[in-house]
Amino acid sequence: MRDIRLRDLPSFVRTIDPNDIFFRMVIDVAKRAPSASGIIIHTFNELEQEVLHALSTMFPHVYAIGPLEPQLNHLSNDHLESIGYGLWKEEIECLNWLNSKAPNSVIYVSFGSMAVMTSLQLVEIGWGLANSKHPFLWFQEEIKERGLITSWCPQEEVLNHPSIGGFLTHSGWSSTIESVCAGVPMLCLPFFSDQQRTASTLAMNGPSAWKLTLMSKERKSRRL
Repeated sequence: MRDIRLRDLPSFVRTIDPNDIFFRMVIDVAKRAPSASGIIIHTFNELEQEVLHALSTMFPHVYAIGPLEPQLNHLSNDHLESIGYGLWKEEIECLNWLNSKAPNSVIYVSFGSMAVMTSLQLVEIGWGLANSKHPFLWFQEEIKERGLITSWCPQEEVLNHPSIGGFLTHSGWSSTIESVCAGVPMLCLPFFSDQQRTASTLAMNGPSAWKLTLMSKERKSRRL
């Protein structure tokens, strides 16, 4: 991986505690990997060609199966409709709110299900959104007509909505893949795990990072 810095490594690798539970888990997985019949990764060659090539020199059977989202959307099996990977009930009412907004006008904000923010961070982000003068979609209650805060939303549908113009994200891998598939530009605020590396890749390479022309169902192509 070119241009990688120490601070870009996953947080559980940079730990100075040899007994850190996540560090021990990674070590255990790394030891077991050579004996696996295959290694399945949620990514795709156009996105991480260099990484996949490096892994293929170490492990004989590496399978990139992503992106899963557009593939799942083409499945017609009715028995799969009730299957999802969300942790909480999704509030689909936010989609009606998005319908009232102009194309590419709304800032979507989500930091996943595990990131913990300080009060100061919440205040600063809140004021930043307010001062942006753009409509935004975030967490729990409606703020006049310009902002909507909801507890949880159907993220894939939100990102593919024509009113979404940008995504303020923690750079979690699922969120990154979904944003790439939807062709939505990302503003990254990583917290832990592999999020620093994902955000750094986008930031360091700028417009040339992951050169993909992306199409979604209801919008023209965008280039990240």
